[in-house]
Amino acid sequence: MTVREGAIGVVLMAHGTRSQAGLAETRRLADAVANLLPEHRCELGFIELAEPTLDEALASASAGATKVVAVPLVLWDAGHMKSDCAGAVARSRQGHKTTEIIYARGIGTHPTILGLLASRARQALSRLEGEGRQAVVLVGRGSSDPDANAEMFRVARLAEEPFSLPNTEAAFVSLASPGVPEALSRAAALGAREIAVVPYFLFDGLLVGRIREQALRWAEQAGVRVEVAAHLGPEAEVAEVVVERLEQALAGGLDPLCDLCAFRVPLPGQGHLHHAPLPVLGGGHSH
Repeated sequence: MTVREGAIGVVLMAHGTRSQAGLAETRRLADAVANLLPEHRCELGFIELAEPTLDEALASASAGATKVVAVPLVLWDAGHMKSDCAGAVARSRQGHKTTEIIYARGIGTHPTILGLLASRARQALSRLEGEGRQAVVLVGRGSSDPDANAEMFRVARLAEEPFSLPNTEAAFVSLASPGVPEALSRAAALGAREIAVVPYFLFDGLLVGRIREQALRWAEQAGVRVEVAAHLGPEAEVAEVVVERLEQALAGGLDPLCDLCAFRVPLPGQGHLHHAPLPVLGGGHSH
């Protein structure tokens, strides 16, 4: 590809997987993002298990570019984003001193992603018989980083309340507890007779398959109806969030938190309160 001198390069930083289906989904999302950014040169790089590497993608994007934005395709800020992706950006800055390399925020807990997650849950619940109390178990990857694990419980709460999901539990498929069987048992102990299990993963892979196996094995043993939902996948909405993160990085980062706002995230039913001042204070609000 011929690179326009002075063009902005974009590097999408993905985890990588041994799953060919997962790799195909990752590349489809990268293509969708590239189609939304025809004026930029988009490269896809992998942390592990696939090529090109992050270093190779950053080097390619930096060729002839005055500025490169690296966007992690991750749902939470765990070790890969804090170490692998950040390390690749640091190395690229050392090797390409005439290019400004910006490290963008990952996809993270975004209202659009929460809406897609809730949609997956509702689709799975609709496939059940609807003859008993229902619940949802959202399953993340799990991490040795407690801050990242705590985010999974925040996601569960933000999916349950604004999107009116039934009793919603958080779980992990590796490295943290509760595991999938434990979370399912808790939902059943609270009265659920039908449970939707939703993998909180962008792409297909071995762990998504493990979630399905564990959930269906538990259901058979417990005598509770379980439906495993689809993971998020390379949907157009996800590509739009990636582009939003890119634009935020180019604009200098995310807007600062509004200390006195009633709601800091524009969730369904609360949009009119986003950045609205707390009524007890009256007047304006400050950022």
